[in-house]
Amino acid sequence: MNQPPEHLLVVMPSWIGDIVMATPALRALRESHPEMRITATMRPGLQPILEGAPFVDAIEGAGFRGIFGPFKDGRRVARLEPDTVLLFPNSPRSALFARMTGSETRIGYATQGRGWLLTDSIEAKRRTSTPTTTLDDYARLVEKSFQIEVRDRTPRLGLSEEQRAAGDHLLEGLDGPFIVLNPGANREDKRWPAESFAAVADDLRSTHDLTILVNGSPAEAELITRVVESARPGLIDLPARGGSIAALKSVISRSKLLITNDTGPRHLAAGLGTPSVVLFGPTDRRFTMLPNIRERHLVAEPFLTEEHLADDHPKACRIGRISIGDVLHAARTLLEEGAH
Repeated sequence: MNQPPEHLLVVMPSWIGDIVMATPALRALRESHPEMRITATMRPGLQPILEGAPFVDAIEGAGFRGIFGPFKDGRRVARLEPDTVLLFPNSPRSALFARMTGSETRIGYATQGRGWLLTDSIEAKRRTSTPTTTLDDYARLVEKSFQIEVRDRTPRLGLSEEQRAAGDHLLEGLDGPFIVLNPGANREDKRWPAESFAAVADDLRSTHDLTILVNGSPAEAELITRVVESARPGLIDLPARGGSIAALKSVISRSKLLITNDTGPRHLAAGLGTPSVVLFGPTDRRFTMLPNIRERHLVAEPFLTEEHLADDHPKACRIGRISIGDVLHAARTLLEEGAH
């Protein structure tokens, strides 16, 4: 691209973790072209993830759901008059949405036969036996398209004043330091046992002066209840106090530690600088490695050879194989590091 666009519309991924992994690329665009207007389009409900971030000027909801979603959302967003659209998702639907915005330039990876919908197709990197991270895929797309270098690949998020206030409200009445447990995930096989989370909570409370909050989505209410009821009295059911993604960002930013499965809140913690213990079952951690982040990774099968993906070995990588003792050791190490 010879000249940077005046108004860049960025189509963001649909998952919390992928959104966070796109932030280094967005930040590099802002730093290289501070005069460029950047609008991010996101699945409705996920806008708070980027609110408070200095590298976007505006955020629009656009999920292009249903048969006519790409057409309807594309025509609606066309009123913003973007001259360029950058696509982080690889789907044909996102490319069709970009086409309907009327932008002159549409940039993305040439995948799934959607190249004819793009004006600037970037060849996707060939997959090898060693996975590349999604974060690096996004950085490469921006580097190839805009001829800039994404040097700092640390994911970072911001907090708005409204989000800080929402966190204050959610934590009202709770005093002292706290940590957050996140026992949920979008798949059952990615969830470490609820009873194991409860055992970790009991042990940490016996050795540290901590309040322990248990987080999850509304659909995970039964799971959260199981963790709380399996532990000694005193755990806090965070969703039962109300809240939202905006409030959760604020809470995680203040937490001494997050203990979590490989799911969205792990990436929120990374972007907000909160240390985490992350548990990996049949999902290969190499796809989501994050640089310069205080994380301790525990994998179900640490002796899986490099050419094998954890995703392809669900039995060997059963998440329940991770021991309570290993999680406690990792948690104590991060808590002690934070105390100095």
